[in-house]
Amino acid sequence: MKAIFISRHGGPEVLEYGERPTPEPGRGELRVRVKACALNHLDIWVRQGLPGIEIPLPHILGSDIAGVVDKLGRGVTHPLVGTPVIITPGIGCGKCRHCLSGWTSLCDHFTIMGFRRNGGYAEYAVVGAKSAIPVSNRYSFEAWAAAPLVFLTAYHMLVTRAGLKKGETVLIHAAGSGIGSAAIQLARHLGAKVITTAGTDEKLEKAKRLGAQGLINYQKADFVDEVKRLTKGEGVDVVFEHIGPATWKGSLASLAKGGRLVTCGATSGPKAEMDLRFLFMKQLSILGSYMGGDGELRRVIRLLLQGKLKPVVDSVFPLEEAHKAHQKMESRDLFGKIVLRIP
Repeated sequence: MKAIFISRHGGPEVLEYGERPTPEPGRGELRVRVKACALNHLDIWVRQGLPGIEIPLPHILGSDIAGVVDKLGRGVTHPLVGTPVIITPGIGCGKCRHCLSGWTSLCDHFTIMGFRRNGGYAEYAVVGAKSAIPVSNRYSFEAWAAAPLVFLTAYHMLVTRAGLKKGETVLIHAAGSGIGSAAIQLARHLGAKVITTAGTDEKLEKAKRLGAQGLINYQKADFVDEVKRLTKGEGVDVVFEHIGPATWKGSLASLAKGGRLVTCGATSGPKAEMDLRFLFMKQLSILGSYMGGDGELRRVIRLLLQGKLKPVVDSVFPLEEAHKAHQKMESRDLFGKIVLRIP
């Protein structure tokens, strides 16, 4: 099969386009003929190499997969061959107490498609049958590929971890990112008021069309000052944080008394400092969040099928131009998801 893979770590130039063995499904698995696969920051980090984490090489990237069921392994009767599906990006053992309670991402054996398991930058991918979720033709394969990881993560952050309620105010960083554009929609669906940040007025205008009400261009103004202005000095109930040290101090300062900060990422680095006195005097909560569970993803997919949420696609590249797609993602010149189309 044709695939994009890495045989060494480095920049976009290490992405190779060529032949890889076509995988065969084992017992309890099925094979998907991949039609589209969206990019995530994880793809960049795996390509570059993660300190202390060994990735078997050669390796195929790609967590967000949409396609058609192509072949069933032993013991699998559903979904049927020919069914359009998306793939659950996170995979647990399915047997431990965390998996059985719906908290798959706490499983000791949890992994992500395209991380330590071959992913979707290829014509075919093999997954456990339970990881394939049937979808409709409401959206294109490219649009469906743009949905799973970001909407699942946003749901786990805002609903499961932060408990965002109708009437509350949430600050969502980086409206132009895949997860930012997903979180804006989900927060508005929940009935919250959304304040968001972006580096250009063009991105903020697109965020407004998704439902954001408070718009902050962080290149022109201090986002903390703007949050205080927009909330009449009160601050926000929830901060949706996925940047890290570049925004951490300001995110905490943007919270109202008793507010919650929920974080899932560290795109600007892994270490942040804080004044503990500020934390306990304002009685703030800091909540970690990592991906989510199968049940949460299925709830999100129902909202997408109903048209209450929609995937946001920035651009589509052919599979063989994955290096250009990576370059675009690293440039940050995007709004929503970058997707690879597999012919």
